[in-house]
Parts: sequence; C-alpha cells; structure tokens
Amino acid sequence: MKPTVAVFSFTGCEGCSLAILECENELLDVLNLVQLVRWREAMTETAQEFDIALVDGSISTHHDVKKVKQIRELCKLLVPIGACAHNAGLNALKNRYGMGQVKETVYGDAGAQFDTIPACPVSAVVPIDFALPGCPIDRGEFVRTVRDLCLGKTPRLPTYPICVECKKKENVCVFFQGKFCMGPVTRAGCGAICPTYGDGCEGCRGFVDDPNQNAHKETLAEYGLTAREVMQHFDMFNSYDDRLP
Repeated sequence: MKPTVAVFSFTGCEGCSLAILECENELLDVLNLVQLVRWREAMTETAQEFDIALVDGSISTHHDVKKVKQIRELCKLLVPIGACAHNAGLNALKNRYGMGQVKETVYGDAGAQFDTIPACPVSAVVPIDFALPGCPIDRGEFVRTVRDLCLGKTPRLPTYPICVECKKKENVCVFFQGKFCMGPVTRAGCGAICPTYGDGCEGCRGFVDDPNQNAHKETLAEYGLTAREVMQHFDMFNSYDDRLP
C-alpha cells in the first residue's frame, strides 16, 4: 500500500507547491510511489488521514500555529518545503518591526483586525522530519526526497556551497562581472541556477554547514559593497537564522 501524502500551504506565494505540479516528466513516477489525498491546488478531496505532510509557507499567524500543530498530530512525517517553510524566508523580514507597525503599513487603519505574529519556520513550532530548502524547491531534489522517504531512507542535502556547483559548470564567477553572490556560504543543490543564468546567488537555500561568513563578508567588501549592503544580502532569505551576526 502506497504512503498517503497531503500538501498544505501557509504564508507564502505557494510557488513550491506549484513546483511539484511542474514536475511534468517525473510526476507519474512520484504517483507510482505515493497516493495524494489532500492538496488544495491540485484536487478537491480533503482527506483527514495521511502519512506524509508537505508544508509550504512560513508560520505567521495564530491560526497558522494551531493548524500546523493539528497537521503534526495527524501525520507520521512532516516535511517543510521551500525557503518560507524551511527558514521563514522573506517573510521574516517583517520581524524587524513591531507587528502593529507591520499591519498599519500594509492595511492602514484596517490593520488592527488582522491576525499576525513574527514569521517563523515550521520547525520553530513543531518537530519536523526533514526540510527541503530553496525558493522555489528544486524539482529533482523533491523527487529524490519523496523516493527516499518512501524507501524508509533519510534524505540528504549537499553539505558544500553553491560555488562547487558553479565551478563544475565552468561558470564565470559573477564577482568578476561586478555582481554580488551568496554562493560561497549557501547550501548547494539547485545546480547553481542563478549564477548559471548570470545572476548572483541570493542565498534562498540557507547557509551551508559551518559557513565562513567572515571570509564571505571580506570578499563582498573587496568588490566594493558596504557593510550595510553586505548585511542586506545576508538578510534577504536568512534573517531568521540565528547564525547571522
């Protein structure tokens, strides 16, 4: 009997859920491994029992906290997917401000009626079994993770930085092109997709294990970025990470 899977979305653009639908060449292989039983974006059924819960989006309301706790109780394995669920992503930028100020800025005088709390990753509220980073998730990495979970194996993420993948592709370093890049401290696994197409890495996959942040800041400063600009780049996807100075 195939494991049952439910997909849930919290605060975010739901791009990581859409990325699953975009696994056009692999989706039938995934469906050979699991049975999807709940997924608002893709089906009308709303099963109350499931083995694996895939969670997209950060936790940013009291309602989110209650709902993700319920999901945790219902599933055997809970896997956050994407930067927002993995490390709170861009949503954590609002944590710099008071929640009253955030609501007033977005909704004006009507803001008081909205429920909001400082954004946090799923792991800050409930225990998780694995997490897929990235904005959005890498489709190949998603398929491998589902396969490993179905086989009872612990999925693995690369333990080296984006720079390794960039060098394997023989990309010209974006620093040499006058751009910034978070590749030296960001976990690989995306195939260095942004540098490959001429953009610097934004760090959406979170820090690699034991990142050398000081050396990276020195490199960025060497290419003319100020301390404030350096911190803005670190902050963009990783402001919730307590390793950030």
